[in-house]
Amino acid sequence: MQLSNTFLMHFSALKDPRVSNHNKRHNLEDILVITILASICGADNWVEIAEFGKARESWLSTFLELPNGIPSHDTFGRVFSLLEPHDFNECFNSWIGSLKVDVTNSVIAIDGKTLRGSGNRRKGDRPLHLVSAWACEQQLLLGQVCTREKSNEITAIPELLDMIDVEGSTITIDAMGCQKTIAEKIFKKDGDYVLNLKENQKSLYDFVEAFFKMGEQRQFKKILNRRVVEKVRDHGRVERRRYTLVSARDQVAFELRWPGLRGIGMLEVVRTTNNVVERSTRYFLTSICYDDINRFASSVRKHWSIETSMHWSLDVSFREDHNQVRDRNSAENLAIVRRVALNLLKQEKSVKAGISARRKRAGWDDNYLFAVLNSDKKIPKKS
Repeated sequence: MQLSNTFLMHFSALKDPRVSNHNKRHNLEDILVITILASICGADNWVEIAEFGKARESWLSTFLELPNGIPSHDTFGRVFSLLEPHDFNECFNSWIGSLKVDVTNSVIAIDGKTLRGSGNRRKGDRPLHLVSAWACEQQLLLGQVCTREKSNEITAIPELLDMIDVEGSTITIDAMGCQKTIAEKIFKKDGDYVLNLKENQKSLYDFVEAFFKMGEQRQFKKILNRRVVEKVRDHGRVERRRYTLVSARDQVAFELRWPGLRGIGMLEVVRTTNNVVERSTRYFLTSICYDDINRFASSVRKHWSIETSMHWSLDVSFREDHNQVRDRNSAENLAIVRRVALNLLKQEKSVKAGISARRKRAGWDDNYLFAVLNSDKKIPKKS
């Protein structure tokens, strides 16, 4: 029972960062495999990873060399602090790319997440910020780029788009990624986009807001548009969502002239909780045609999958924001390990439970751990 050779092949290009043979009492591959297995089975820091290794040493020795037993927690931390995160991330992205996931007619949500525990105010180090591409239907992380600040998402998103195949898919991005250059890159790669527009682009936001107010006053007469309404009841909360999509070819809206722009969207939400009513309105620029309102609504709704399925799992099940690893390399490398574990756990669906329960099950049941390790073979490949 072990990680597949196909998986390890993508990490074989990693160079051992230790300089002298004196510092190489443990094989780099052994350290990597133990770390990934421990993360799948519930370990969240170097001490817990080392304790997992000690508890499972006899089992691990059946497929790992372990020339000097299980490394100490200091060894795990030191090796991952020396390991170049860019190279480690390249290996991760190579593995994901080898899966050849078919994203045709799927939604890919792009969003950033800050590793809050990785910052050090005393040294003036800002927390690391990872920008990720999440395949909503497949529940799979397709790639990620690390930045030093949230504002760098504007440069990170094009780099991330270069890593993944977006042909035939719909890319959804929050306000930071609502840029003409990003829309153009998606359009040229034969994908569609739904970009959330917020007040950080004041003139454009004010124009779109005024346009929809004018449309409401006219009841959208002589304006090509479609509308759809949905109601959601959940845990005592009632939501009414009204999606409106108008043609960007119509009248003054055409003046926006974004690459591939075909529609301007609006989502109005009325949320009632314990008789308290909240209202909100959001605007979007999209390459989806106005008469495909259902695809637009579905894309907007599915964007939240990256928050509820990925970021929430990392925060709650892996306690990512509580991790206090301060070393920059260690923090980023351990974040990559968590995402390897999350991808594998998400794809193993025989246990109908949350990620926390699946991690514990993997630690208790070798057969289930084996199923998790081989879950990447079950992902549908692109024909």
